[in-house]
Amino acid sequence: MPMLNVQIMQGYNSAQKTDLLKKLTQSVVDSVSAPLSSVRVVLQEIAPENVIVAGEIGHEMVMITVGLIHGRTDELKSALIAAMASAVEASIGVTSQNVRSILFDLPTTDVGVAGGRTAKAAGR
Repeated sequence: MPMLNVQIMQGYNSAQKTDLLKKLTQSVVDSVSAPLSSVRVVLQEIAPENVIVAGEIGHEMVMITVGLIHGRTDELKSALIAAMASAVEASIGVTSQNVRSILFDLPTTDVGVAGGRTAKAAGR
């Protein structure tokens, strides 16, 4: 189920964005052992004038919001955060110092999966 919503600044080329999407997907698979078929990543590009970091308009940043089915350990979550930051740095060059992640643990009753069922109904 891991679902990532990734916000980056505008200005990266198609190859960089493709590399970012692929590396983020693999970082989820590798760090929390999620099946590749369950990982979803959505990329949003934000105009620099719509970002402020530490008082500086247009400062580079990446923000990743992740929805997870409840139950992963603190260690797995830490591994995921680190893996995603590394994926960002390796693909688009934004230092991990400028990557922020927010993880949401969701009950199986609050997640829809294939077939329009809850994750709980699907046996997850």
